[in-house]
Amino acid sequence: MNLTLHVWRQTGAAAAGRFERYDARDVSEHMSFLEMLDVVNGRLIEEGKDPIAFEHDCREGICGSCGMVINGRPHGPVPRVTACQLHMRSFTDGDQIWIEPWRARGFPVLKDLVVDRSAFDRVIEAGGYVSIRTGAAPDANAVPIPKRDAERAMDAAACIGCGACVAACPNGSAMLFTAAKVAHLGALPQGQPERYSRVRYMLAQHDDEGFGSCTNHGNCEAACPKGISIDCIAQLNRDAIRAALGKGTEYAGAAGGGA
Repeated sequence: MNLTLHVWRQTGAAAAGRFERYDARDVSEHMSFLEMLDVVNGRLIEEGKDPIAFEHDCREGICGSCGMVINGRPHGPVPRVTACQLHMRSFTDGDQIWIEPWRARGFPVLKDLVVDRSAFDRVIEAGGYVSIRTGAAPDANAVPIPKRDAERAMDAAACIGCGACVAACPNGSAMLFTAAKVAHLGALPQGQPERYSRVRYMLAQHDDEGFGSCTNHGNCEAACPKGISIDCIAQLNRDAIRAALGKGTEYAGAAGGGA
């Protein structure tokens, strides 16, 4: 198939960006979206032009680094897949495809389709560590955990930190990401020490990074390639209320970071 690409090109966060048009010829329906971009870049390099910068690593839907907005949708038109797992059979011959980076204050553009997502790292770091001396780590199977709690924790832990939730949110909120990182710890007994101070610190860091507030649009859940539920946000809000009422104050200041 032959496609027309309109790709966002930008040399840096302070530079003005623009869409540039490229022809993608003889594209196989069996290619992934990133493989198609590889072919386009190969031709650009042969012509002595600057290739399109985009981020990638595992190309297996695991690392979350390949995020980009395709025809107005984070990761493209197919739900529950990352851009690297999107195949060209999802498009038809002659299609016009618009490709741009995540759009959010917390994700400044580094170049073209690559954004700086280190804000996510700082939100996680703000949660700190469990600072209580508990001795050597016990065998995981020695701590009985109800199946419902274990499954809830695993569902939240599936978050790969790609940032699609932020790109989809009209407020540029990273609340689903933050909530997933909080929820998978809060559902387990190992995460109970400093549970409420952890919530305070991570929410403070979320706001400091310039992410917007959550107003329950639900776009984040729809865009998430791992299907993280906004139930996590509800749990985060409940924990934030408990933290504001003084729960967990005996651990305040121990987790470090963020506030």
